[in-house]
Amino acid sequence: MVRLLSLVLALGLVLANGAQAREKAPHLTILISIDGFRADYLDRGDTPVMKALAQDGARAAMRPSFPSVTFPNHYTLVTGKRPDRHGVVGNSMVDAHMPGETFTMRSLDPKWWSQAKPFWVSVEQQGQRAAAMFWPGSEVEIDGVRPSRWVTFDQNMPGEARVDQILTWLDTADGPPIAFTTLYFNVVDNQGHNYGPDSAQVRAAAASVDAAVGRLVEGLKARGRFERTDIVIVADHGMAPLPAANRIVLDQLVDVAKIDLVTTGAVTSIAPKPGQKRAVEKSLLNRALPHMTCWKKNRIPARYHYGRNPRVPPIVCLSETGWYTTTIAAQTKPGRKPDTDGGAHGFDPYDPTMQALFIAHGPSIKQGVTLPSFDNVDVYPLLAKLTGVKSEKVDGSLKVVGQALR
Repeated sequence: MVRLLSLVLALGLVLANGAQAREKAPHLTILISIDGFRADYLDRGDTPVMKALAQDGARAAMRPSFPSVTFPNHYTLVTGKRPDRHGVVGNSMVDAHMPGETFTMRSLDPKWWSQAKPFWVSVEQQGQRAAAMFWPGSEVEIDGVRPSRWVTFDQNMPGEARVDQILTWLDTADGPPIAFTTLYFNVVDNQGHNYGPDSAQVRAAAASVDAAVGRLVEGLKARGRFERTDIVIVADHGMAPLPAANRIVLDQLVDVAKIDLVTTGAVTSIAPKPGQKRAVEKSLLNRALPHMTCWKKNRIPARYHYGRNPRVPPIVCLSETGWYTTTIAAQTKPGRKPDTDGGAHGFDPYDPTMQALFIAHGPSIKQGVTLPSFDNVDVYPLLAKLTGVKSEKVDGSLKVVGQALR
């Protein structure tokens, strides 16, 4: 009897200590991006961990910002501002104030990133600690600040290693606890481009990311952190099929010797060379083009919220979903691999194939909520609410996504 009583008391002590540990565990917010994870991928049966988080939390098909490409939308998610306002207007861009320079996805000069403040900077400036397990801009000192923890991007780093790095950061007791961290996966987007959104390779990539998210959940549970963690899972854009034959050859529409091509693909950005403005506009504007529409930057439809930033070139063209621009020179470049059927994004953000994943789960989130579609600028206000960080002036609001909050 005495032994039984001792066991009961010991068990009670263990349970009490466990409850106390959970109470003491600091609140954590994790923002996960799965690049190119189209909203409807969640219902294919390949991602049981994320499906369970959605069912026990909130989900939506989220609308990306224009242009629906990687860097502009990742910076929108963490600044709450549309690309026209935060300044990362494309995966490639130029700036008249930086002559001779071209922004690429490896550009680390703070001048490219300084038109808006990413969320991790606000977290740090307001006395909390932030971390970044990959995210566009996280390697750059912005407003004089970097996340307390960050790593140089390596697209070949396995998903489980990315998760383990975050868990290691959480275990490191060398200062205040981390309050916010990002986590980024690129494999779904890679396979979507290579094989198309309906391929077995995309489904396998989605399953691998789901396993990594499961590893994160189990790691948080083992540390007594899961019940005090809000997890927000997003994508930057969706993915559309891109048949090999669906190419718009710009040489057939305009004299390419008269233009500087800033971007090609779903969105084509063009700057006429000096003295060629009238000739280029005559070729591209105010007439029907095959599978593409072009506008002067100040005539881009208002629903895209794009065209006022000085970094937006004078002419912007949007391809019909499933069509891509190219040039004869690009098509005949030595060593170039022949076109094959694959996938692409960058198309109209209102197209269903561009809709991005959104899941929110945690102690701050209601259970079983399906939200109407909303613009991805609304993610920032949600992050601010979850962390208690004072928000910058942003383009988003809690009007829709706030319905998921307890």
